[in-house]
Amino acid sequence: MAKARILIVEDEALVARDLVNTVKSLGYEVTDLVQNGEVVVQSVEKNLPDLAIMDIVLKGRVDGIEAAAILWEKYSIPVVYITSFADDLTFERAKLTEPFGYLIKPYEERELELTIEIALYKARMRRLLKERGQWLYTILKSIDDGIIVTDNRGKVTFINPSAQKITGWNEPDANEQPVDRIIKLKEEVNFNPVSVSSTPGEASLITRTGLEIPVELTVAALPEESGQSTSQVIVFRDMSSRRRAEQELRESWAKLRRALKGTIQAISTTIERRDPYTAGHQRRVAQLAEAIAREMNLPEVKIEGIRFAAQIHDIGKLYVPAEILSKPTKLTDLEYTIIKTHPQAGYEILKNIEFPWPIADIVLQHHERLNCSGYPAGLKDGEILLEARILAIAGVVEAMSSHRPYRPSFGIDKALEEIRLNNGLLYEPEAVTACQRLFLEKGFSFD
Repeated sequence: MAKARILIVEDEALVARDLVNTVKSLGYEVTDLVQNGEVVVQSVEKNLPDLAIMDIVLKGRVDGIEAAAILWEKYSIPVVYITSFADDLTFERAKLTEPFGYLIKPYEERELELTIEIALYKARMRRLLKERGQWLYTILKSIDDGIIVTDNRGKVTFINPSAQKITGWNEPDANEQPVDRIIKLKEEVNFNPVSVSSTPGEASLITRTGLEIPVELTVAALPEESGQSTSQVIVFRDMSSRRRAEQELRESWAKLRRALKGTIQAISTTIERRDPYTAGHQRRVAQLAEAIAREMNLPEVKIEGIRFAAQIHDIGKLYVPAEILSKPTKLTDLEYTIIKTHPQAGYEILKNIEFPWPIADIVLQHHERLNCSGYPAGLKDGEILLEARILAIAGVVEAMSSHRPYRPSFGIDKALEEIRLNNGLLYEPEAVTACQRLFLEKGFSFD
């Protein structure tokens, strides 16, 4: 690997010649030898070096300190100062340029080589850090979230464009301001660097113009090398668009539910008009099925699905001849077989409608029983939807406690006895218990 290329800036001819020879003997290339600060930039632009060895005290208008500052700031070229004497003021000025090394005349060859290599290494690390810093700065500038960084005094040291847009504070005005002046929140948030939380939370931010904006906010401490948290990063996101979208979604869902409810009610009414003797059956079954589901503490979404399914569970009877539905005497075996087709017919009507619940399957299974004695598929316990098992109990209790043209009501006591005797055999035990509790302990009655 080729050794570094070095520019030498020295105004004493003998020292300069000796330095050039020593540098070359160490295997480095000398790009140029100049004697004053005025020509340093010209030399650098003509033949870019990797490092400059520069006398602190130079004759002329530009001394070594000024020239060193230009080399690093403009060209990222590290400088090693070489001097035999300088007063305290000169040394203080030299420190401000953050030199990469010092050599005191006279020096040894090994000392010179070591100082050069350390300076080159430090320069590489500083360039890398600078590149990473610029890379990070670019990311923070372009990110959509608002980002504010504070120092250990709670003063703003960085505010990205998104934070400026959200808060209404521009960068020049925000810098060095207390952070709680830039981020005014309706909710109390602790910006104390010693006690902070990195858990996101929602708050209402008051902008510089007094506008209230919902934000998701995260406050995190930046640990120092000593382990003490002395500064913070505050990240926040404008939630206005999401809130509007959520509100629109809620309104859209509410409209859909109203439309769905109206459609199901219309279907239910149509079914009942074809079968006047069971008018209100579906409505009462829906009332009891919903009450059982609530007594079982089912999720609201399941309860709603059960209610809607119950309101149209006999939709398949549209395919059953009206004279069979309204027959005042006992049905023949053939007529009963035709009646038993209504769950399948209901499923065929509903299966292509994209309900938020398994309505078609609930309707298909509402006459299934745990011991496989039900219809149309003879399903067993684990194959029957919970919603259908609840609907089955509600249907039996309502049917037995209501009048029919071919028989009087059996009464609620007889209906409750039926589900009690067949608890676990035909009917879901938990739903049976809930149904009994509703009638016997909580005074439930059909409207």
